[in-house]
Amino acid sequence: MTKTERSQAYGRVMTTLREVGPTKLLPAEQETIREAADTLFFTEDLGADDAARGAVEQIEELGQHLVDSERWLPERAQGLVSDVLACGPVTTV
Repeated sequence: MTKTERSQAYGRVMTTLREVGPTKLLPAEQETIREAADTLFFTEDLGADDAARGAVEQIEELGQHLVDSERWLPERAQGLVSDVLACGPVTTV
């Protein structure tokens, strides 16, 4: 994935936080999303970065929690998770 594609994904995450964050996400959830996107965006090697691997786990867990708690539809949560993950390098963990 190119830096431009990663930047575009980061922009989508920030737009989501701005548009729906205050009404559909708790402050701690918004912070988790922001931190995961930041961590992944500034990571070059997902396999060698413990913080980035932790960010992947956290965002996947948060997405599942939003669906399980029936606060978000699965498609919406998966879109958010996909956008956050797209902020990082394409690497198998």
